[in-house]
Amino acid sequence: MQQIAWESGRWLNPPPSHARDGDALLVTAERGSDFWRTTSYGYDRDSGHALLADLPAEAAVEVSFVAAFTDQFDQAGLLLRADERTWIKAGVEFADGVPQTGAVVTRDVSDWSTAPVPEWAGRTITIRASRSGDAVTIRARADDDPWQMLRVAPFPEGVPAQAGPYCCAPEREGLTVRFTHFATGAPDTSLHTPDLT
Repeated sequence: MQQIAWESGRWLNPPPSHARDGDALLVTAERGSDFWRTTSYGYDRDSGHALLADLPAEAAVEVSFVAAFTDQFDQAGLLLRADERTWIKAGVEFADGVPQTGAVVTRDVSDWSTAPVPEWAGRTITIRASRSGDAVTIRARADDDPWQMLRVAPFPEGVPAQAGPYCCAPEREGLTVRFTHFATGAPDTSLHTPDLT
């Protein structure tokens, strides 16, 4: 994987504050920020903060972060975006009192898959999205634990897209996320047993 310089990304919805801390990037989310389209909740929000770089059609991207989630829907991870109606966000979201790993896949409307990961609280989380053909494979891990596959999702083949770290704080002020890794490289070699060392 090749590191992407924070300075080379472009902000979608710049956050209230962001600052370098050594090699890390600290991002504070605005209250009310979120990415969601319609399903079940009945609203469209495209106000989350994301630092995006171009992602070719056949490539993978990784983002790592640490955050102290305390309030409903605090979230951080990786955003893959073609436009405001076609995007995927994957990461960890604090929901119903527990950190949950999962993904929201949006093609005009959003869906949401989650799984509780209370043992991931306070650890460094890495999210990986591998784009190949008409699909994106999303994996996650805490620290150096084995990768877990979160989702195989459709994504338009060959269209221009951007990807990078994102965070949102729909319900509160003061969420600051420490992003420690942003890199890109070749897509996964296999769906089920890729060599991701």
